[in-house]
Order: sequence, then C-alpha cells, then structure tokens
Amino acid sequence: LGGDDIDPLVAPVTVSPLPIVDDDAERLAKVLLEGVDLVHLVDPRGVGFEVLAGAASRLGRELVAVDLGLIASTADLDPIVRAAGREAQFSGGILAVGPIDAATDDERKLGSTLRCLTDRSCTVVSLGKTSWDPAWAQRVPLQITVDRHDREESAWQTVVPDLDGAAELLTDGQFRLRPNEIKRAAEAARLLSVWDGTEVSSAHVAAGARQQNGARLERLARRLEPRVGWDDLVLPELQLDSLRRLADRARHRMTVLGSWGMRPGGGRGLGVMGLFAGESGTGKTMSAEVIAGELGLDLYVVNLATVVDKYVGETEKNLDRIFSDADRVNGVLLFDEADALFGSRSEVRDSHDRYANLEIAYLLQRMESFDGMALLSTNLRSNLDDAFARRLDATIEFPVPGPDDRRRLWELTLAPLEIDDDVDLDFCSRAFELTGGNIRSAGISCGYAAAAGPGSVSMAILIRAIGDEYRKLGRLCLEAEFGQYLEMARP
Repeated sequence: LGGDDIDPLVAPVTVSPLPIVDDDAERLAKVLLEGVDLVHLVDPRGVGFEVLAGAASRLGRELVAVDLGLIASTADLDPIVRAAGREAQFSGGILAVGPIDAATDDERKLGSTLRCLTDRSCTVVSLGKTSWDPAWAQRVPLQITVDRHDREESAWQTVVPDLDGAAELLTDGQFRLRPNEIKRAAEAARLLSVWDGTEVSSAHVAAGARQQNGARLERLARRLEPRVGWDDLVLPELQLDSLRRLADRARHRMTVLGSWGMRPGGGRGLGVMGLFAGESGTGKTMSAEVIAGELGLDLYVVNLATVVDKYVGETEKNLDRIFSDADRVNGVLLFDEADALFGSRSEVRDSHDRYANLEIAYLLQRMESFDGMALLSTNLRSNLDDAFARRLDATIEFPVPGPDDRRRLWELTLAPLEIDDDVDLDFCSRAFELTGGNIRSAGISCGYAAAAGPGSVSMAILIRAIGDEYRKLGRLCLEAEFGQYLEMARP
C-alpha cells in the first residue's frame, strides 16, 4: 500500500528508548551480528531497552520495543506480540519485549505469550528482572545480565552535553534516573527555563529530574520540598560534622560502592541508612530536610497510618511498596518515630509476637537490598532492634540544646519579628531548658500575639508564650526558673 506506519495495535505500547552505547551494547551488537536471534536480558535496573537501542544503532537496524508495562494486565498479549513481530520482520529489525515481569500473573498465559514471541522469524530480545524459565519455551536463549551502576553519566552527557555543572550535579549518585527519564528531565528543564525566561541552568535540570519522581510513593509518604539549610541548624559541631559526612556518603556512593565495588556480594544494595536519636524537638526532622536539600532531593516522610495494617501480611506488603517505589524515586525516605516499625524482636508467646517478629525480619532483609537513602528518627533508641545497628551507616545523637545554642535558637526564631528593648534573651536562654521545637512553638505564639496587639514582641508576650509551652509539656511555672517574671507567665 506504500505506507510504513506502525501497526495501530502496536503503536500505543511501543517506546523509543535513548540509545546507550557502552561495553554491553557493543558485545550485544557483536553476538547479534553473528546470528544469535534469541536473547534474554536480565535487567534489574530497567536499562535494557536503552542498551539494546545502543546495539541496534551500532548495527543500523530498527528496534521495535514493546513495553508490557503499558498494557493492561487483563489484555490478550498474543495479538500484540504477533503484530510487533510483523513490524520487525518487515523492517529487518529487532523485536524487544519487556519487562516480562509486568506481563501477567498467570504463568500459563505468560508461557503462551513467550512461545508466541519465540516463534517470530526475526531477532527477538526479551527483558525482565528475573532469569529465563526453561518452561517458557523450547528454544534456549542467550541470557545476559545488564546491571551496571554508571550509565547515568553517559546518558546525561548525551542529552545535555553543554550544560555547565550538570555532570557534577547529576552524575554523583543522588539522581538515579533511567535513560528515558533523563531524556524527559532534560525536556522538563528546557520548559522550566522558558518559564523563567533564562538559559537552561543546573537548577533547571535538577528540578526537571525531581519531576520524574512517580506519584505512587506519595500515597504512602508525605513529600516535603526542603526549605532549610545548614545555617538553620543549631547543633554542636560533632553532630553537624556527622550530618555532613552522611550527606557525603549519599553523594559519593556510586563511586565507592558502584565503581570501586566496596560492598560486594550478599545481594546488598547501594543504599545509605542513618539513625537520628534524641528527644522530641531536638532537630531530627529538620536535619533530614537539610540533608535532602543538600543533595537537591525531596524528603518523603513515611506515614505510619498508611503502613501498619491489622491484617497479617499487609504491613509487609505496604513496606515493600514503599521500598520498591523509593528505589525508583529520587528522594530521601524518612521513617519518623521509627521504633514503631523497627522495634526489638521479642520471645514468641503467641501468634501476635510471631507476626510482629516477621515484620521486623522482613525490614532487616529489605534494608539490605535497598538502593536509596533512608533515615530513621526515634525518641527511644533503646527500643530499636540491635540487628538494625549493623545495617546503619551512621547513628547520630541529638542532644538537648545548651544555653548558647538556645540563645541562637531564640534569635533565629524571633528574627522576622520586631523585638522591644525590654526582651532579655540571655535570661530566657539560661533559665528555660527548652528544645528547638519548643522554642519555635513559643516564637510562633509570640508572632500571633504581636499581630493581634502592639505589632512587636515585649518581654511580657515572650514570657507568656514560654508559660504556655511549660503547661503543654506538663511542667510547673516555678519562681526558681521564672524569677521576677513569674506573674507574666500565668494565664
């Protein structure tokens, strides 16, 4: 008929992967050139289509790539595979189908599809996270594993070759994007630059990369865009140094664990784990936000209400969804009040103890294979299971601030407000042992009082706000602490 448009049955489920030409692509092109016409790519990192596209470009052949993830699980796959096979035969190209893990939960139906696939008289490549099952078809494929960690750099250089600073910003491990996601991130960066009316910058590319995060994780965790930095943290130098070194671990893990291979064997992932322990209000959540901001990532706070389920096995399923989605999302995962999930295993006295221990055992195993960054915060470190300690890259204790730190916290909190001359921050810093969270809460109360009254903060307003905090904490307002200002603290 004189037309070479792709079959309408196949068009909606085909993708155009960004070609990656590396050692794996070169070797794959060589074996295809030698006549191997059935290959199975074990593809745990989801880059198989891009590697195959690189091999096809080397051979000058067309690639018909069918993404089974775009097809409904109830759909009949055989007609689609046959139509895609025809497209590849007509063009003398390569038929690629995957990920087969997403195809169907029905093993019989999957086997039928794969037998239909292997019957095509063209070069056929299947892709999936798992190995080839001999029961799928009579033919024996060449099975190859593509599991390198360093493909992001070549993909970024292909998409944005001239962007100053992008290579350093986006290839040091915190943004773990697949090549096609990199392509979309670059387009998003271009559109953001049009909105700003400026040239594309590293900040645009970082924002475009963050936009590639899926929405699935937000159903189980609350996303926070970091708005604080190192200058907003008031902590002793020891804790600040530990936080900076933890951020460095996340930034350079692809080099140390990937390129240098310093975590071999055992199915261990490239994840970075940290534990923040200390009283409520000492800066644990803010520190997680600062680290996420330092890495240019979003912070995802896990909502325990959506994770813990009264039905047996459901909590583990929810946790698996969180870790699986977090592996694909560029962000920092924060388990607030972690002792609720990561508590110590106990002696089994009944079925409740048994299933609670199973949840903890699952968490221990899942943390081993996690590729992202996860932070745990707790007020009760002693309640955590000892087995978690070995899996943590850093444990940071957050102390109650001393007088000097409290003075700085008061200054930072009250900085946006107009302060009267009678306000004695030195007295407040010495007399009232409050955490940063309590000081911030008192400062906000001062802001409301100033807005409703004189427009500025007096010592009376400040002492009344501190008295309110004491009552919230269940503490008495005593003359030994409030001194001459005791009357001001009373409601």
